[in-house]
Amino acid sequence: MVQTADKLSQDAIAQCVASVVSSRRAVRAFKPDPVCRETVEQILQEAATAPSGANIQPWRVYVVTGNVKDELAQILVAAHRAGKAPAPAHFPEPLPDLFRKRLIDFGARYYGSLGIDRNDTEARSRQTEKNFAFFGAPVGLIISIDRRLKPHSWIDIGLFAQNLMIAAKARGMDTCPQVAFAPFHAQIASYLNMPAEEVTAFGMSLGFGNPEAAVNQTKMPRERVQDFARLLGFPDRVRNPIADDAEASERSASLPHIDGDMPKQEVRIAATIEAADSKAHGVQQEPRTADQA
Repeated sequence: MVQTADKLSQDAIAQCVASVVSSRRAVRAFKPDPVCRETVEQILQEAATAPSGANIQPWRVYVVTGNVKDELAQILVAAHRAGKAPAPAHFPEPLPDLFRKRLIDFGARYYGSLGIDRNDTEARSRQTEKNFAFFGAPVGLIISIDRRLKPHSWIDIGLFAQNLMIAAKARGMDTCPQVAFAPFHAQIASYLNMPAEEVTAFGMSLGFGNPEAAVNQTKMPRERVQDFARLLGFPDRVRNPIADDAEASERSASLPHIDGDMPKQEVRIAATIEAADSKAHGVQQEPRTADQA
C-alpha cells in the first residue's frame, strides 16, 4: 500500500520526535563548550509551552553562567562540605519495596560506573558535590516555584522541565535535572535574591555532554509498557514487536534509521537531528543528501 505524502510527513515527524525523546538522558559530565544566550532563550520559550492548571504557569527560572555560575557553585560546595543543608527527604521512609529495589539498582549502576564502592561514603560525597558545580556544564538553571501553591502545580513545573530537556536535546545538547539543589534553598535564595515566597524545586545542568566520561556510559533501564500501564476497553492485543522485544530498552535509546523512501524534506529533518547529536558528541559526519539517505 502506497502511503500518501501527508502520511509520510506525519510518520517522519513522529520518528524525529521519538528520536529526540528516547535519546534524552541525564548527563553528569559536560564539555566546557559555551552555549549562547539566544539559544538558552529559545529553549526556555519552547519549554514555556508546557501545560499548567488554569494556565497559571508556576515556573520561575534563574539561569547562571560564567562567573555567576562559578560563585554560586563555590557557595553550594562549601555549604555541602560544612553540612549546612538538612538531610534530603526525596523519598518516604520506609520506601516501598518496588521503589527501593529500583533505587538500589540505580546506585549500583551509577556509582559502579565510577568505580565507587557502596560503603565508600567519602567518594560518594565527592561525587555528590559535583552536582553543585553543574557537572562542569557551561550553563546552570535553578527552577523555583511559589511555596504557597499546591502539589498539582509542582507537576506543572515537571512538565516545563521535560519540555526544556527535549528542546535542548533537539539542538544536540544535554541536560541533567538535579533535585540535589533543593536542600540548599537558603544559600541559593540568598545569592540569587529570590523573593521570600519562592522555594527552590530543583536545578538543571545544560550543555554538551562528554561522551567519553565513564559516568555517561551507563544506561538506566526502563519498565515495559505492560509493566506500568493497563489498557482497558481495547480489542485483543496485537503483538507489538518493539514492546515485546527483549532488547527494547536498547533499541529505544538509539536513533532510528532514516528511511530511504522518505520524501527529501523529511529526510532533511531526521538528518538534522542526527547531525546535531553527532556534533554535540564530537563526531564528524560526511555530508549526505536526501538521495543518499
